[in-house]
Amino acid sequence: MPESASVEQEARQHVLSALDADPQLSGVEWVEFGERFDRHFPELERLFRSLYGERGDWLAQLSALVVECAESWQKRPAELKALDARREAEPDWYQSREMLGAVCYVDRYADSLAGLRDRIPYFRELGLTYLHLMPLFLAPEPNSDGGYAVSSYRDVNPKLGTIAELRELATELRENGISLVVDFIFNHTSNEHEWAQRAAAGDPDFEGYYWLFPDRTMPDAYERTVREIFPDDHPGSFVPLPDGRWVWATFHTFQWDLNYSNPAVFRAMAGEMLFLANQGIEILRMDAVAFIWKQLGTACESLPEAHSLLRAFNAVCRLAAPSLLFKSEAIVHPDEVVQYIDPAECQLSYNPLEMALTWEALATRDVSLLAQALKRRHNLPAGTAWVNYVRSHDDIGWTFADEEAAELGINGFDHRRFLNNFYVNRYPGSFARGVAFQDNPRTGDCRISGTTASLCGLESGSPEAIRRILLAHSVAISTGGVPLIYLGDEVGQLNDYGYAQEAGHEADSRWVHRPHYPAERYARRSDPTTPEGAIFAGLTRMLAVRAQTPAFAGNRLVDFATNNPHILGYQRQTDDGGVLALANFSDSPEHVDEATLSGLGGDAVDLLTGQTLRIAEGLTLPPQEFRWLAVQQA
Repeated sequence: MPESASVEQEARQHVLSALDADPQLSGVEWVEFGERFDRHFPELERLFRSLYGERGDWLAQLSALVVECAESWQKRPAELKALDARREAEPDWYQSREMLGAVCYVDRYADSLAGLRDRIPYFRELGLTYLHLMPLFLAPEPNSDGGYAVSSYRDVNPKLGTIAELRELATELRENGISLVVDFIFNHTSNEHEWAQRAAAGDPDFEGYYWLFPDRTMPDAYERTVREIFPDDHPGSFVPLPDGRWVWATFHTFQWDLNYSNPAVFRAMAGEMLFLANQGIEILRMDAVAFIWKQLGTACESLPEAHSLLRAFNAVCRLAAPSLLFKSEAIVHPDEVVQYIDPAECQLSYNPLEMALTWEALATRDVSLLAQALKRRHNLPAGTAWVNYVRSHDDIGWTFADEEAAELGINGFDHRRFLNNFYVNRYPGSFARGVAFQDNPRTGDCRISGTTASLCGLESGSPEAIRRILLAHSVAISTGGVPLIYLGDEVGQLNDYGYAQEAGHEADSRWVHRPHYPAERYARRSDPTTPEGAIFAGLTRMLAVRAQTPAFAGNRLVDFATNNPHILGYQRQTDDGGVLALANFSDSPEHVDEATLSGLGGDAVDLLTGQTLRIAEGLTLPPQEFRWLAVQQA
């Protein structure tokens, strides 16, 4: 027997003995749990041993972890076990062409969790199947980094409600066909978390939860190869404590990085994850996954162990909460983004490249970079899906690969500077009214804040603004995966410059695009003569067509070269035919010639209008217009 198999067998027996010895597990449904244990324990054991096998206590830690999984399964409500069974029977449920996501801050969109429940009829009107609530757990006030400095994974911010109300909301959403998504702050906690407070007080059981050092020796060694993330907040990656020690804080001074080289941290975070799953959370947005493993002499980003950690946490979930999915948040080089997208790691992922290059094409009126990205980087492994968005709660950063831009004759540094200037209205003739985030006047670098409507020109009075808004959303809705709308954008909400007067927000321009619920705009959504009504009608029409069209299921795109740098093209195909999507990013009419369309038959039906078009003679698209054409291969 190979040594690894022998170790696994020994570990299995050790774990089974621990399970048998736990008096709390007498009521566990052993047949079902045992079947999943048989399927998933070998992978969990292999991964856990790869991470912690050099420690003398690794087997004891693994045994305790599996016992905790069994206890969590025992507590899992019956309706969630039924959900587990449905998801296991239909594992590609999130690939449906009817999927639609939305995201909001609870307090800004509905004041409280109770207020959010009152919005469920509207969510059904819009067709939501996925609702992402921005961080809503206990966090420091007023400086919480938008809730990402979590002080408890089990306590809701009391201004929003209680954990019981969150559980009730999850149940009601699920009954209405909507999966609840929350952020799992994976890399760090706030310095007010109980674990951090006990570490700061010198509790030896918790000092190892964080990267604490008595002096600058080790911080200096790490910082030789680790980049600064928020230099405006603090230099380097470490911050001092009052007692002279230093703690790793990648992001803000009040966010302390967790030490995953300690298996006790793995177990603790697995416990928090399973607790949330048992409240009815169906998808966890795994925050800052690229930073979760540290190793001296490296950049401490996207290391192999980070992937092992994600896979090990997945194995935990397959044991105790089988329907729970992970969504990665990795705003890094495109080559690194895709490394996290795997059925055994993160089944869902934001698509930051498509988002950024949609804005790039709107500014340049040239689709070359976007078309290149869709051709090379869009298709994903089976069992995974993109989450496509025009914008999110976060800033817009220009995450394209410089080497790929260079193939098109584009200098990445200069192009980013142009895009930054364009979107903060420092470029002549710009329609955008964005606000700089992390602006560096010396280098010209910054990232962009702003609502979709303000960035597309609705605030500046641009007559093409509504067409741009719909054009951008047409890409996110039709390229495959789960389209995601920042709630309020579907009625053209504008920038909220009052953020600067709000405590804790004044230094963070991203709050400009996190406005409060725009009640007056929603009231006008049914009037197509208003901007709100025109935007809402255009979006809901696209979503209805997508839901009715089999070719829009899944992720897969087939490249289609339009031979026109202003018109984006791609195909979604089924065995019976498919859809050709064309989108004109120019301010003038643009033509796709007959030779380019010659392989698609003579006629096509525009699914959005029902009009039959004679494409054998070529096709001209008006400015900022798009077509979804039902076509047959000739």
